[in-house]
Amino acid sequence: MQHLTATQLKHLRSLLEEQQQSIQHKDQDNDHYGLDESMRDETGELSHIDNHPADVATELYDREIDLTLQDHDDHQMDLISDALARMDQGSYGVCPVCGKAIAYERLEAVPTTEYCIEDTPKRHVSNYRPVEEEFLLPPFGRTSLDEREDQNGFDGEDAWQVLENFGTSNSPAMAEGNEIHSYNEMEIEASEELEGCVEPLEAFVATDIYGNLIDIVRNQEYRRYIDKGEGIDMSQLAEEEEDEEEFF
Repeated sequence: MQHLTATQLKHLRSLLEEQQQSIQHKDQDNDHYGLDESMRDETGELSHIDNHPADVATELYDREIDLTLQDHDDHQMDLISDALARMDQGSYGVCPVCGKAIAYERLEAVPTTEYCIEDTPKRHVSNYRPVEEEFLLPPFGRTSLDEREDQNGFDGEDAWQVLENFGTSNSPAMAEGNEIHSYNEMEIEASEELEGCVEPLEAFVATDIYGNLIDIVRNQEYRRYIDKGEGIDMSQLAEEEEDEEEFF
């Protein structure tokens, strides 16, 4: 600690003690995040058996958050205690790896640090992911048939698009796209597929159980089909069939 003056060392100790007292007071004020009480004591009920599973899950989720916050506080208290102990031993401010003095500016920013910047242990974020993600990615990877040329059936994505019309918990802020400004633009992908139809003409051609033409429903899809010139005028076809039936 030869590179630290008495004034600097006193200031750093005061920073550590302030952090220590702040954490202690916070834990006392919130009763250690309520961890001294059981979930039964919090709700005032003898049993959770008759509760809805979602209610119990909410209580469990809140308790997990409390445990995480308490673990963070305990970890910070350990770091502060170790730093104060190093001050008393005379090793504070010296990197145990390279033996060089730690800059005062770094100690002031992170009073609990034990290492210099170069020798700070690297924290590696695990790349491990659940094996289920390989099976499900990309979205609807298990049930999407869009990429298969031999399939044009109703798949998982189609099912979601139908259900999505009834509302979701998503918001524009959670949308996949970057230019989503309203809930009406929240669909996973803009789809112009006809519900319950494979080909456009099936939206307006009415047949019997044997596939015989019964009638032409002159709806919007029928007019769009004719305007695009995708097929012959189905009304004329129906009239021709009626003439043939009368002839025979």
